[in-house]
Amino acid sequence: MLALNLIRQRGLKGWSQEALAFEAGLHRTFVAHVERQARNISLDNLERLALALELRPYQLLEE
Repeated sequence: MLALNLIRQRGLKGWSQEALAFEAGLHRTFVAHVERQARNISLDNLERLALALELRPYQLLEE
């Protein structure tokens, strides 16, 4: 669910992976790996992505 929600929310903002990574203070390849479900994510990074998207972390995990 995380990957799908991340892709959808990023798309709603019209952001590239690079733009989201910049806003969250993360590397672009990290965002790409999370979206491809190729990498695990820490709670800290989940929170960074959620804040960048103006969401609460649990919203990225909801069905």
